[in-house]
Amino acid sequence: MENTRQQKIAKQIQKDIADIFQKEAAATVKGSLVTVTEVRVSPDFNYAKVYVSIFPFDHSEQVMKAIEKDNWLIRKALGSKVRFQLKNVPELQFFLDDSLEYIEHIDEALKR
Repeated sequence: MENTRQQKIAKQIQKDIADIFQKEAAATVKGSLVTVTEVRVSPDFNYAKVYVSIFPFDHSEQVMKAIEKDNWLIRKALGSKVRFQLKNVPELQFFLDDSLEYIEHIDEALKR
């Protein structure tokens, strides 16, 4: 159960990481559409789980590898954005949110 401060910080981190993917880490995502679907922050704000959705789906594996490789760059850019809200920049863990792909497969199965 997240408290109100955790939820506010998670929403701010979600917004800031989405902005980073659009501007500063555009080379990392290599032309794919990356959407930050959810962020969960630990109670001590030292860790953040970031769930991303990647389109097109067939590029998701290579984009996730690139994101993990450039994790330090994303964390550094996030630090410059949240430096007045948080004492420490949380360690980022990225996870693939494949719910849209799952919905697409169900939709195709229903059409048949």
